Amino acid sequence: MGAPRAPARTVLFRRERTGLTYRVPALLSIPPRAILLAFAEQRHSPDDAHAHRLVLRRGALAGGAMRWGALRVLATAALEEHRSMNPCPVLDAGSGTIFLFFIAVLGHTPEAVQIATGRNAARLCCVTSRDSGLTWGGPRDLTEETLGAQVQDWATFAVGPGHGVQLRSGRLLVPAYTYRVDRRECFGKVCWTSSHSFAIYSDDQGRTWHCGGLVPNLRSGECQLAAVDGGFLYCNARSPLGSRVQALSTDEGTSFLPAELVPTLAETARGCQGSIIGFLAPALSKQEGPNPPCLCPRVQDPINRPFCHPQPWKDSQEQPGLEPGLGDGETYTPMLSLPSVVPEQSSTWLLYSHPVGERARLRMGIYLSRSPTDTHSWTEPWVIFEGPSGYSDLATLGSGPGAALAFACLFESGARASYEDISFCMFSLREVLENVLGGPKLLHREGKPWEHCRPF
Repeated sequence: MGAPRAPARTVLFRRERTGLTYRVPALLSIPPRAILLAFAEQRHSPDDAHAHRLVLRRGALAGGAMRWGALRVLATAALEEHRSMNPCPVLDAGSGTIFLFFIAVLGHTPEAVQIATGRNAARLCCVTSRDSGLTWGGPRDLTEETLGAQVQDWATFAVGPGHGVQLRSGRLLVPAYTYRVDRRECFGKVCWTSSHSFAIYSDDQGRTWHCGGLVPNLRSGECQLAAVDGGFLYCNARSPLGSRVQALSTDEGTSFLPAELVPTLAETARGCQGSIIGFLAPALSKQEGPNPPCLCPRVQDPINRPFCHPQPWKDSQEQPGLEPGLGDGETYTPMLSLPSVVPEQSSTWLLYSHPVGERARLRMGIYLSRSPTDTHSWTEPWVIFEGPSGYSDLATLGSGPGAALAFACLFESGARASYEDISFCMFSLREVLENVLGGPKLLHREGKPWEHCRPF
């Protein structure tokens, strides 16, 4: 295997000369039309207290490349005198409705002030789209309806950031976290708060939403969710304890078992958000003829030919009114020449994205776990970007039901600081496997090392 090669990337959001900054990405894939929605916060400066509103770019896969529309402000995703933060989209596959959750925070009140005073300034909000992100309805404030009286004991809370998930049962899940006030008064001040991840869920296609139980014991914060083997819901969370924290739920997020540290997933010095995505593991069978099937996302052109051929990355002419680099960017997922893939319903793998640097937010890494409930199962990272990196979100791009063998990553990046750009890239499962083999040995179903399985 040669030196690791980073996938081509395109900048979707770039800091403007006026200081306007884009932070906190979220990515949602809408099958089967190969549409991606890329969300971000638009801020007056990189500071959390200067967040302003949410923005969106809508992409469509065509000709092997992702073409992006212009930046749009989500004007309806707002409450008066509040700033909109933490985009967290989830798709109800049955109705085609997209629920974009976010928090609306009063004025410029920082999270640290809320924690120090024990006075929550956040509201739980949601807007919906029924046309794949083209139009959005008005805001729905779900704070009292969903969180109830317990929010009075929270110093603050937030959703995600990043994508939510839908389970096979139809349950919709939105990851969230809170700082719970454990001791309210201590010489006139809040004495102690503890951070806990949890899930917000709906069992009626988003008509009503409910608050699940908090992850107990270990301190956990910004998180994401994935369904894994054994009927478990897996939660991977940011933590101040030096490494990531994971917790399992046996009741689809209504409650969580005690959390565990994940020693193979180190945190940066002050912690950083990370993204998790689950997908059905490939089961390799005998090669079917001299030309194994292409397993990249397929989109049919007018004469019904699949767009599976690699094309060079390129930028089209920039659109008026956008900063340099914010035009219609195109990138591609290389064609995969693999043996036949037969997904096994009982086996789920996880991908995880997070900065690799332990002292600073540097080098965006992609990690793989073939045994998600095992805290020691994670590979060494494949670094997809060498510079400053921060928050990220992953999405799957499948060629059919369950065959999620290509992926997309939207992540904070820059030359000197991670808040300069938000970049997008696509890569295949084959590329992941080729670049993480330096970690724990990845075995084929029959116990053979992956490098001995044709045609790798």
